[in-house]
Amino acid sequence: MFPIRDHNPSEKTPYVTYALIAINVVVFLGYWPFMADRELHYFFFEWALLPENITDGRNLHTLVSSMFLHGGYLHLGFNMLFLWVFGDNLEEEFGHFRYLLFYLASGIGAGLAHVLVSPDSTQPLVGASGAIAGVMGGYLLLYPKAKVDVLFIFIVFVRIWPIPAWIMLGIWFAMQLLNGVAASADSGIAYWAHAGGFVVGLVLTIPAWLKRGGKSYWARTQGHPEHPEARYNLQSSRIPIIRRRK
Repeated sequence: MFPIRDHNPSEKTPYVTYALIAINVVVFLGYWPFMADRELHYFFFEWALLPENITDGRNLHTLVSSMFLHGGYLHLGFNMLFLWVFGDNLEEEFGHFRYLLFYLASGIGAGLAHVLVSPDSTQPLVGASGAIAGVMGGYLLLYPKAKVDVLFIFIVFVRIWPIPAWIMLGIWFAMQLLNGVAASADSGIAYWAHAGGFVVGLVLTIPAWLKRGGKSYWARTQGHPEHPEARYNLQSSRIPIIRRRK
């Protein structure tokens, strides 16, 4: 289940979101193709977040640097897709500089949540997903019923469905909690960092939500964006259907 776009157009250019995507891509391409496994191990040991180090008060800079590292092309690609879909509206709401602070605070909060759950872990944590989860949490609070086009892939079934943001983001958050409880500490996926970043982002967005009127804002907009939603026409495939012979 992957979001590919929302129906919530922003009226200003999201320069910070674009810059964050560019920085993540440039940093990744700067180390990933050129490092052997052993070199990558030492690189991550210095710049990735190791909970044991944070618990002991060492390498605190990795709470930030780890947000700009990724463990592979798919890891990078999916994170940047989520940021591209949800980041522009939060940037428009907060303004460029405050949005950048919000993004970094969400990422740091996500890292600390991971450390809290696994304080003695020596497995490196990398990725922007904690910070992006914060963006998703803020989006949920401000635009719960904004439509999001979601690509569903189930074996051979592939379809795009527009669904309300609260369903897509609610399912995503629930999956992080369930997987966090069920998965082992060395599963390789920081589910609690995702959940922590989501909660931090939602909490940091509460002042903006209250400024708009809180529950009265929801009542006025019915959870939709205040501006008209974008409409997309999904074109049917031109690939001919070949019937099976009986």
